[in-house]
Amino acid sequence: MTETTTFDWRPFLLKWSGEWADCQDGTSGLEGDEAARQARWLGFPPASEERITAMEARLGRRMPPSYREFLAVSDGWRHAGGFLWLLAGTGEARRHDDASGLAGMFEEYLTEDATPQERREVDIWRRGLQLDVESDGLYVLMDPEDVDEHGEWPVYTWAGWRAAPPERHANFREFMCEMHREFHRLRAHDADGGAEFVNDTTRELDALVEVARLDALRGDWERALRALDEAKAYGRPRATALGDQIRRLLGRTYMVYYDGLAADPRYAPELLPPLVGEHVAHSYRDDSTLKFHLRGADEELLARACATLEQVRNGTYRYAPAGPFGEAVGEARELARWGDTDGAWRTLRNALPSWEPLGPDHLAPLGWVADPLLGPLLTPPRAEELLSTPRGGQRGAAPSPTAGDDPDGLAWLAEPDPGNRRSSSRFVLVEGVEPADLPGRLADGGTALQEPMTLWDAHRARNDKREFSSYDDKALMAVGRAGPGWSFAFDAEPAPFNGQRFVSPAGAASEATRAVVVWSGLRAGHGRPSFHLSVARDGVEEYAFTYEAGEIRTSGAIPDALAPSRFFGRTEEDSGAEQAVLKAVAEEFGVRLPRHALLHGRLHTFTTRSWTRPPVAGETYAVMTLGWGPALVADGTASEVTGPDGG
Repeated sequence: MTETTTFDWRPFLLKWSGEWADCQDGTSGLEGDEAARQARWLGFPPASEERITAMEARLGRRMPPSYREFLAVSDGWRHAGGFLWLLAGTGEARRHDDASGLAGMFEEYLTEDATPQERREVDIWRRGLQLDVESDGLYVLMDPEDVDEHGEWPVYTWAGWRAAPPERHANFREFMCEMHREFHRLRAHDADGGAEFVNDTTRELDALVEVARLDALRGDWERALRALDEAKAYGRPRATALGDQIRRLLGRTYMVYYDGLAADPRYAPELLPPLVGEHVAHSYRDDSTLKFHLRGADEELLARACATLEQVRNGTYRYAPAGPFGEAVGEARELARWGDTDGAWRTLRNALPSWEPLGPDHLAPLGWVADPLLGPLLTPPRAEELLSTPRGGQRGAAPSPTAGDDPDGLAWLAEPDPGNRRSSSRFVLVEGVEPADLPGRLADGGTALQEPMTLWDAHRARNDKREFSSYDDKALMAVGRAGPGWSFAFDAEPAPFNGQRFVSPAGAASEATRAVVVWSGLRAGHGRPSFHLSVARDGVEEYAFTYEAGEIRTSGAIPDALAPSRFFGRTEEDSGAEQAVLKAVAEEFGVRLPRHALLHGRLHTFTTRSWTRPPVAGETYAVMTLGWGPALVADGTASEVTGPDGG
């Protein structure tokens, strides 16, 4: 809604004029500038009511209140911002009537589904009131057909060199305030080497930035960000870099570059990793763009940036701050490594009051967001919790802890997900065994855990296989802790269940302990609906059941709580059966699977032995190998087809 508070134009314009005059060196070549500098006044004599009403009669419209009030103080204006050299007064304001010929160009960009508002904005070139008299290709138009409840008209600005759509300002007052801010931004970043741009406005804003810094450290990040955004709009040093740290934690990563602070060796350990991480997340970006945001950095820091870039790309970057907070980071990483992301977050959160900034322009720990194990801990509620926690030696009220992201139990596996990608899964639960020991029970000798990978990485690894067999079913499984005293191995994309050839790994996994195997394929998009549960102790299967296409097969003494008749009938399965049976398994064994780590985090993986028996005499099978080389024709001889290297 348009601001309705009465605006006193004269003090505002006098302040602007004085700030402009103080930064002039008397060399401007524009007519009237030297007189304006000496008079410390960018405006003109005020327009009388008669002149204003005469203009309105000429244009056939009563002017909006904020423009009328401005004209009554100054009948026009010089140097509105950096690119509008003369703004129209009563004598120069005129209908544009598409004098620029731009209406047709903008209409070409309209699509068939363009909104009425978009079509109305294009027509501004025909009906708009033009206020630019002299400019650097900048058009300034007021829209007389878009009148708000206070009689105000929006103002649009556009220049071809901006490569952006027209910018809309709610009214003339807002437009002029933005031009004053633009004047400040351009002066604050002036590279001419002239005198420092200092005045009452800059001093007030710089003091506001310092107050905002302390507010942020006390946990009042919303107030701090509002103040920093205000100072940023005027181009004040520090405001962008400080505000970007808050924005990055909130997930607002667009145009977040820390305003050169990442190139400062003092702050690089914290700000360089998230800058590099965002660069890596946008794989289309050339590495030269990263160097652009590190301009001014010395060779040592650029070398560090290259090393960090390589580490982030291959998933080996490790966030390692000093002090008590650094110790907590190590503990949190170990928890996250095995899937306990809620515990990892609690460890970081509890250590936040001990965190210390690297310098006066550092607001929060940031390097951890690029750590492959710690970065996935960041969620919007946790970001706000972190920012709301007093730190860096400041005092304030601690925020209420956020709820954990992981539900108890296993039933969440049956919940629908976007795209229905999680339609089947299989997992092994082993009691009293560390996750790192699972390959020794489920894989061939010598198999080691791979570096932590995401669900998407695992998906690509499965699809990168070069040999496929109709009888071999080796699973790439993520490992972690499944609650007190249990470890898990989990496969999110199992092959179709084949009950005739399936061999449960429960027996091999249960040597000197207990193991549980679950394979849920009730919602699988291929094969027949199925569900399998088997439990073994000390290498011997105790009981099992398999539901497949309406049939139930059982063995051993199954506890009443897990009896398949409780969940499956001889006819079409109940849509709630999967959730019910997973809930029962979780309650029977006191286990859980970490949803956040499995879906959004990184976990160690390994490849198991086959979950199916080898073929027996009389069974047919196929093996397909993909690769470059001679192809076999029908008679078994090699053709002349060669690979890309001619071999």
